[in-house]
Amino acid sequence: MKDAESLTDRQLRVLAAVIEAYIETAEPTGSRTVAVRSRLGVSPATIRSTMNDLERKGYLFHPHTSAGRIPTDRAYRAYVDLLMRLSPPSMAEREALSQELPGTGGAVEEVLHRAAQVLGVLTQELGVGVAPALDEIVLERLELVRVASDRLLLVFNLESGVLRTIFVQIPGAIASEVVHQVAQVLNERLAGSTLKAIRKSLAQRLRDAGHTPEGRELMNIFIAEREDIFDLSGGGEDIVLGSAQMLADQPEFASNARMRGLLDLTERRDLLKEVLRDRRRAGLSITIGGENLDSRLSDFTLVTASYERGGLSGVIGVLGPTRMPYDKIIGLVEHTSRLIEGLLT
Repeated sequence: MKDAESLTDRQLRVLAAVIEAYIETAEPTGSRTVAVRSRLGVSPATIRSTMNDLERKGYLFHPHTSAGRIPTDRAYRAYVDLLMRLSPPSMAEREALSQELPGTGGAVEEVLHRAAQVLGVLTQELGVGVAPALDEIVLERLELVRVASDRLLLVFNLESGVLRTIFVQIPGAIASEVVHQVAQVLNERLAGSTLKAIRKSLAQRLRDAGHTPEGRELMNIFIAEREDIFDLSGGGEDIVLGSAQMLADQPEFASNARMRGLLDLTERRDLLKEVLRDRRRAGLSITIGGENLDSRLSDFTLVTASYERGGLSGVIGVLGPTRMPYDKIIGLVEHTSRLIEGLLT
């Protein structure tokens, strides 16, 4: 943040003191408090003058009902980029995360759900996550289960314990033994490939499959509908949210309007789904208040870290008010992403 780099040492120290006091108290910070916290050895009047300068530069805001100041989004950005010292998770926090997450080999959805829950508890924010993009996940086994005379349930067993199901309409005349034979052929020719590769090459893979008219008919259904059958990216089940109770207890959500906005985010999920999916493979990402492109997130900060292992990639993080302990939260989010990577096999 180039404009913040032009601030004097005194301005930076005063700005850090205001931000850290506001994060702790959620109350506007006055010059006397800053004089004590910044340890600059100057009078409150000098501090007040420096705070006025910071307000003119757009880093502080002066509520009409208070003599103190509160940080702006620009101030938080300067804090994250220039002033903050990362605080690594404590031993107790590391143990809490390790104990709550399933062991190696657990289903990725369960790992992610537990991670979002425990992050929410440790940070007092809303834990959020995105399950891996399924296009690059390898198919391990495909099961075909007849649930009606004209309907099959397809069970996709994917790597790292990911499980998905869809229904496919079939002609009622196809015998159950034919369905079983087709399942065997599909597993022989598709297992070990990604869903993306399967969609591209399914016609070639099944070109000479199906030794009976009924088997050929069922194979042709899979070929004709491959773009739908083998595309499992739809739906909102890949977005994971922790409990919103921790966030709801914070003073920023004391008003009914703010609370309604929070509930709308957690219930509809469409906005978070779009925002979080864009952060896959983005590493550490922090968007503060007005930096978020959608105005519905203008009162929030979103801190996320991507996780990757093989063909799997997703996101873990927290959503909270712009007043958050960035040094602690960033360290916890990054540590959790590394834990998740270690649990994906």
